[in-house]
Amino acid sequence: MKSILQDKKECWFCKTIQNLHRHHCFGGANRKHSERYGLTIYLCGYHHNLSNESVHFDKELDLLVKQMAQKKFEEIYSHEQFMKIFKRNYL
Repeated sequence: MKSILQDKKECWFCKTIQNLHRHHCFGGANRKHSERYGLTIYLCGYHHNLSNESVHFDKELDLLVKQMAQKKFEEIYSHEQFMKIFKRNYL
């Protein structure tokens, strides 16, 4: 599914269009749910997994992305549906 979080193909943090990676906001067992519900964003390599200031190494940034994704999901569906699918509240 197309992202419900982003219209443009640019890094969600710095807006560059270079070296983009597609990031699933909820990974692991929830990766398929992120894909199904459009909970993906584009990140440059630096903000994805190539620096200490990336969502894969900075817990605060990772939480920020998860919170943003949960809020958007709940605007469209509901908190109950989010909890049923993702089984954890990030807000």
